Amino acid sequence: MIRRLIAAAVILVVLGFAGFIVARKLQADYSVIYDPYTASIGTITNSLSYSGSMQLINNETYTASSATKVREVYVSQGDSVQEGDRLIRLNDGTTVTAAFSGTVNRIDVAKGDAVTKDQNLVQVTDYDNMRVTFRVGESDIQDVRAGQEVMITVSSIGARFSSAIDNIDYSTYTGNSVAYYTATVDVDTSGISNIYPGMQATITIPQEEASNAVILKMDAITTAGDNTAFVYKQAEDGTMTEVPVTVGVSNGNYVEIRSGVSDGETVYAVQEKEETSMTSILASLFGSQRVNAPQQNYRNRQNMDSGGNGSFPGGGMTPGGNGNGTNQTNRNRGN
Repeated sequence: MIRRLIAAAVILVVLGFAGFIVARKLQADYSVIYDPYTASIGTITNSLSYSGSMQLINNETYTASSATKVREVYVSQGDSVQEGDRLIRLNDGTTVTAAFSGTVNRIDVAKGDAVTKDQNLVQVTDYDNMRVTFRVGESDIQDVRAGQEVMITVSSIGARFSSAIDNIDYSTYTGNSVAYYTATVDVDTSGISNIYPGMQATITIPQEEASNAVILKMDAITTAGDNTAFVYKQAEDGTMTEVPVTVGVSNGNYVEIRSGVSDGETVYAVQEKEETSMTSILASLFGSQRVNAPQQNYRNRQNMDSGGNGSFPGGGMTPGGNGNGTNQTNRNRGN
């Protein structure tokens, strides 16, 4: 009986060891799937983006200087008036004139009405010259300055126009743990219809730009542990080789390649690793983990516009953003 028990124990140990060796061998039987990416020539633009709202610069409500009656009303609501045009004449001899060019927004009296001192008579609003204010956080303030060109977009009416920053108030700030400073942009809106105060606007400030550069989807770039960037290139024997690349401007979706990849060249990035069914079963039974794959397969997939996969060193690149193709992207800052 003792001999039989010893023999059975030996057999169990041998079988267990053999099973472990087989599992370890089968564990490595899976394929690395690579996605191809082709470099092309394009332009990448970085920008800062802020939120603001349209505000009036010239808006005045004219009132009666004394108790009297309205002798004449010269304008109607919606009329365009020039600076100095007559608006209303009162019985006390006062003639109310426009202090600036604009639109008659409201008329509060009619001819013959009795009015009291300081009663509202007429309001004139200038919709052709408006102002946008936005807050700039302390992390961006060094990149924003007076005189800088900006693009204003009012999405609700599909309007887009350019201007420049008029002023930045550095002395007054808001916020608790983070300081915000107020920038002001005066804009000529005379060529835009149906634009009114309170409408939300996006202020875009161009930053870095790479024109006619070799560009790649950011998904094609792999970042090593030492923060260097590389891509995989396929050798003639089918194996994959890591090739260092120097990156430049990025819009969070595409990145400029300054060296390592040429226009039209196809490179690869690891998409996934696939195990066989038997390997998965044995790995789960023995609690094993994946190791480097001994073979490589290549899957051709359409590159989806899914944005970047991290930050990259060198070249003055600004990571992040929500770029769309080779167009510009923004680092969004709310107000």
